[in-house]
Amino acid sequence: MPADPKPEIASVWTRPQRRREQLSREQIVAEAVRLLDADGLEALSMRKLGTRLDAGATSLYRHVANKDELIELVVDEVYGELAVPAAAGPGEWREAAARAAYSQRAMILSHPWIASVLGQVGLLHLGPNVTKMSERMAAVYRTAGFREAETELALSTVIAYVIGMATSEAAYLSLIARSGSTEREFARGLPGGTDAAGAGADPERVREETFDYGLQRVLDGLQARLGPTAR
Repeated sequence: MPADPKPEIASVWTRPQRRREQLSREQIVAEAVRLLDADGLEALSMRKLGTRLDAGATSLYRHVANKDELIELVVDEVYGELAVPAAAGPGEWREAAARAAYSQRAMILSHPWIASVLGQVGLLHLGPNVTKMSERMAAVYRTAGFREAETELALSTVIAYVIGMATSEAAYLSLIARSGSTEREFARGLPGGTDAAGAGADPERVREETFDYGLQRVLDGLQARLGPTAR
């Protein structure tokens, strides 16, 4: 007897959308992002989201099977904010990689909850924005001259740096927001705060310069792998 066909793995990306209902998947995702931005991951629940949308949780379940699927949708939604330029040739790879890294940092600072859920997104069913942006970033490193086997490693190294730094920044900014102070006031209140960056220094600029220093050193290391020709 022929073997039974393997059951298909359910995915929010392959499920047909219900177009004729009053509540759409797009509305659900947009409101979920707003909820996460305002209150954080701990506040996200299907019941609370349904209340914000003036709809019962049952209505949401017609579009999204569970919270895990909702996480996949919101992650893909914010990935659509990324700006990943193309590198026309090996000499342009580094600037393109840096601009993509800055865009990812901006995304995390705008949506601090995302860093903690990236690992939860299913690898089998990546959404269209995640897939497109990941491919665009990988293309930059292939253009630089990395071999196929090393392209993913190079890209993952940069992404790991960006996520680590931006997550620390986001936590710092959340602490400042809870204190009710401005960033400059908060920095002055830290031990050695006025001496660390210099009196009157713009703390936002200091954060950006710190991020850029580390990013450039990571890119220096990758540049060394390519040799002197890919500048």
